[in-house]
Amino acid sequence: MLAPDNKTQTMDEAAIVDEAISSRRSVRAFLPTPVDEETIKDILRVASRAPSGTNMQPWKVYVTTGETKQKIADAILNSGVRAEKVEWDEYRYYPDQFFEPYLTRRRAVGFALYGLLGIGRREVERMRAQHDRNFVFFDAPVGMIFTIDRRLNMGSWIDHGMFLQSIMIAARGRGLHTCPQAAFAPYHREIRPILGIPDEEIVVCGMALGHEDESKPENELRSERAPLEEFVTFVR
Repeated sequence: MLAPDNKTQTMDEAAIVDEAISSRRSVRAFLPTPVDEETIKDILRVASRAPSGTNMQPWKVYVTTGETKQKIADAILNSGVRAEKVEWDEYRYYPDQFFEPYLTRRRAVGFALYGLLGIGRREVERMRAQHDRNFVFFDAPVGMIFTIDRRLNMGSWIDHGMFLQSIMIAARGRGLHTCPQAAFAPYHREIRPILGIPDEEIVVCGMALGHEDESKPENELRSERAPLEEFVTFVR
């Protein structure tokens, strides 16, 4: 038997990793198919190998399913606070005023999503209804809430982001999809008592996890990425 070609093996492994990264996207409609707890644990265990300055591992995760997940949705949707009016009092995800090229990119993906759903630019109520689907985790069977100790600094937030990405890639390796959701962060007052989140933790975001519903038009969205020339500088 011939020995395996190491170069070919390396290329095959690279293709697997590249596919997991490239196929990761924000899925906004999930099937009710359950994800077993051992699979969730495996994903989080692998993701915990994400880079972390001085091995601080600043991430915390609250995994919800079933009744608890529904309680979060009900608390937010019944809070009487519209998403466009909610106060981002723990941290600010977006700038106070968008500027180029970020404004154009933001508008493009928003118009593309609403276009797939047949929502016109003046149909504000339908836009709100679509945004509110964040709070039911887009019907995913698993909803995760992520927190970080408020005493930590920006470097730990960078580490936390790498942990989130690692979860999403590990999920793809298991045929699952995700949607990271900053929308949960300003509703920390509604979420805290349900999950028992202490005051010293900031709610960073949520994340839906499950099997994609391929029949839904919103899952046809593929966001554009800028060419390398726009964000890479080679200094020789």
